[in-house]
Parts: sequence; structure tokens; C-alpha cells
Amino acid sequence: MRRLVLLLPVALAGCGAESRENHPRPPVPITMAAAIHPGGIEVSPPRAGAGEITLIVSNQSGTPQTVTFETDELGGGTGGVRVRSGRIAPRSTGRLTVVPRAGTYSLHTSDRRIRPARVRIGPPRPSAQNRVLLP
Repeated sequence: MRRLVLLLPVALAGCGAESRENHPRPPVPITMAAAIHPGGIEVSPPRAGAGEITLIVSNQSGTPQTVTFETDELGGGTGGVRVRSGRIAPRSTGRLTVVPRAGTYSLHTSDRRIRPARVRIGPPRPSAQNRVLLP
């Protein structure tokens, strides 16, 4: 019995009260779809709240395309955002992940004949805190 009493204080010494700040989880990531047609790009939905967005892009044009998601504002107070996909073959899909702030963005290709799409990002989406079964 005496040995147990001596080991107990040693075991409790490792359980210190260290304070850690608990940051809320980021918003749930969302997926947006985009289609490149010979005349322009369509995005659905064209509006979302700020937070992580995965853009699935379908290339319905007859030529390979690279898509760029970038800030569409002049003279902003903070740095812009520019994310570019890899090369997307005709009749194929590509993926682009971005974490935009509130503002207006352009989704375009290097082909000037294809009209770009506008994406409007609003205030941040709510935190995913206390939501179960999320990635």
C-alpha cells in the first residue's frame, strides 16, 4: 500500500494545468461548379460567403484551358488573390481550391474569346464549431 501512495504524486505531476486558447473551427468548405463554354464561363452558385471553396471546372470548349481565379478589384487595401488551375483538357474537368475574402473575383481563361465569370464573395460563413461528422 505504501508504494501506491508514493507513485500517486508522481503520476499527478504530469497533469499540469496548461492554458491553451481554443480557436473556433473554420467554416465548412463548399464546392462550386464552373463550365467553360466557347462563349464564356458559367459558375454555380455565383455568390458565396468567405471561406474555403473548391471549384470543379468542366472544360466544354474544344481546346485545353487553364483557369485563373483572381481579385477583380482595383486599388484594394489588401493584397489580391490569384490562383491558377493546371491545364484542363477538352471535355475534361479540373479542380481549384481557394480561400477568398469578401469581394468580387474574376474566373477567366487566357483565351480572350471566352467571356470571364464574376464571383461575389460575401461576409465569412459561420464557423463549423460544434458540427459533427465534418472533415
